[in-house]
Amino acid sequence: MKFLLDVCAASRSLHALLVDLGHDVVSARDGFSRAIDEALLAMATQEQRVLITEDKDFGELIFVRRLPHPCVVRFVGMRIAEKVAAMRDLIAHHADAMHDGTIIVVTRERVRLRSGTDNHQGDE
Repeated sequence: MKFLLDVCAASRSLHALLVDLGHDVVSARDGFSRAIDEALLAMATQEQRVLITEDKDFGELIFVRRLPHPCVVRFVGMRIAEKVAAMRDLIAHHADAMHDGTIIVVTRERVRLRSGTDNHQGDE
């Protein structure tokens, strides 16, 4: 898979995990740190990358402004080690759901998946 790490989610540990698992990873810290959210969303969509963020503003871009979007994974209130563990679990158990249009919100308590194709919201 291909990933784009937003600045707020671009830890070395998360980047290393994804690379070690054989994924193509681009970090917004590498030349895109001042890019606005719309530009990051467009880049992820164009390059078919899963966008990983902590930023809730992407929800407005997707649900209110209805901008095209790839899969977006949003971590909420988690430390770096927790994000790394959660990302490992997401890839192991939900890789098939990580496609264009799916919104995945991850907290310490649960994983919520919302498919862009059927607008069904599921909890785990």
